[in-house]
This record gives sequence, C-alpha cells and structure tokens, in this order.
Amino acid sequence: MESAYDIVVKIGSMALIRHEDGDLDYNIFSRLSNSLRPGMLLVSSGATEIGRIDYIKRNGRELNGDLEDVKTDYSAQGQAILMENYRKFINPQYSVRQVLVEHSHFNDEEKREHILKLLNRAPSQGAIPIINYNDPVSSEENRKMELKRIGNGGREVVECVDNDETAAVVSMLVKAKTLIILTSVNGIYQDPKDPSTLIREISGKTPEELERKVADVVVCCRGASRAGAQGAGAKLKYSLGPAKAGTHVYIARADNCIADIVSGKAASTHIYVKK
Repeated sequence: MESAYDIVVKIGSMALIRHEDGDLDYNIFSRLSNSLRPGMLLVSSGATEIGRIDYIKRNGRELNGDLEDVKTDYSAQGQAILMENYRKFINPQYSVRQVLVEHSHFNDEEKREHILKLLNRAPSQGAIPIINYNDPVSSEENRKMELKRIGNGGREVVECVDNDETAAVVSMLVKAKTLIILTSVNGIYQDPKDPSTLIREISGKTPEELERKVADVVVCCRGASRAGAQGAGAKLKYSLGPAKAGTHVYIARADNCIADIVSGKAASTHIYVKK
C-alpha cells in the first residue's frame, strides 16, 4: 500500500527559539508553516521551552518547585502557544489537527491502528497533522514503570522519551517516503567544533551496511542542545529504523526550505539505503 505521506518533518525545541533574546523565532515558524501541505506531517517539540518563555514574560521569573512538576506546567502552558503559531502561518485553506501522543499509544496494537487511521485520513481531507508528545499527563516515574511493565518478557518497547524517536516511529507507522529532522545545525559532523566536517551522506547498499556505517558515525557525536535532549547521536540512532525501512532521512538546519533540503541544494546529512 502506497504511503499517504511524502514527508514527515520533525523540528526541535531549540530551533524554534531565538536564543539571543529568549523569544520565539517567528521566522522559523513562518517559513516551516508556509511549506506544509496535506501529505506532510509535522512532529514538533517546543511546548515546554515555549511555555517557560511565556511564563517568564508574564511573571518576570521562572517557576519554582519539583523539576518534573515545573516541566509539566510549562508544557501545558506552551502547547496552546505552539499550535497558535503554526495555525497563524499555515495556509488558511488547510485544516490543522493537533495529535498528542504517549508511549502507550505505540505499544498497543489497537491504539496504534487508531492513530494510523486518523493520520491516513488527513491528507484526503486537506488537513495537516501536528504531533507532539503529551508531556503534561505523564510523569517520568509513571512512564518508566509503565515501560518496564510493557517490556517484561523481552518485548520491544517504544519509549518516545524524545520527539526524535516519536518522529521515527511515526515515519515508520505511515511508511513515509522522507523524514526531515530540523535542528539548529546543518547536520552531523565528524568534529562538532569544525563546520567543514559536515557529513553529507551516510548510506549503504543494504540495511545491514547502513547500520554499520551509522554506528561508525555515532562515535563522533557528543553533547546536546539542551538539558534533557539526547543530541546528535540519538538523532542518528532513531533515524536508522526509518532509513532501513526505505525512508530517506535528512538532518538539516531549521532555517532551510523543505524543498531545498530534499533537492540537495541545502546542506544536510542524508541517510538512506541505496537501491
């Protein structure tokens, strides 16, 4: 069965923020939103950081208290702002549908099938789904206990601890032709401190060869853009599943146009199995 989705796009929290003045980057929101159309699906991080920025603007200070509670409160505050900005800039002739997911949705066959049907209906209805992990409703402790219970007996578990993983899982679910992971850098580097070492392509003639090549590059990756993020190495690891399944994966800067990334005009790291 042919996929309903040409492109799944994932954007990270830090790519949506103007770091120098602690505000949203409306140019990124505008450029990305204007590129979206039915047949594309967006996985967006950002609710927690955007909620934090909004709270500080309104109150002049950060929230105090348990870090898990603070993250929950920021995320709940930021979700509305995140969706408001996408709706503002997406072509008004298209519908926008927020889909909040949890790890349990992908570890349950019935729930997974329900989400797939929802997503597959959207393109023919002129709608663009925007997916985010539903952070406000699940504490880290409860999530770990649930994942442990699901994983008993050696069963493979989808954790969705990072939206890079969520994007990879969604890409495989809808059998997307392309997955674009938008970040604050041009892609994966041999030396993260040297922009000239950008790796433009990681490919293999077979899924097994690609897996070996990705493993070789992962050792070069270190660090993350923010506390709690898993960094470039995690992006590569999560990219591997979709790439082995036949999806072309691109890791690129968020200020590039989607068309330029796919065409190769924009700098990126392209991960795929050669056919």
